[in-house]
Amino acid sequence: MEDFCLADSATTHTILKDKKHFQSLILCKSNVNTISGSSNLIGGSKRAIIMLPRDTNLCIDDALYSSKSSRNLLNFKDIH
Repeated sequence: MEDFCLADSATTHTILKDKKHFQSLILCKSNVNTISGSSNLIGGSKRAIIMLPRDTNLCIDDALYSSKSSRNLLNFKDIH
């Protein structure tokens, strides 16, 4: 099964739901604000690498890890 990432102009950070994208991961619990209010969704953060087509790597220095996320969200500033 392939991983899909959704480009999201409303998110302030890239949020990834799988640990395999992270080079190293600092585990910590943190709250985020969503349209539904504040939720304890974040389980860690650190540098992540996402493989794009044609063997292109997208390196994100401050990605957030959330196993509870329903999808991977890419922040526009990280894509740019």
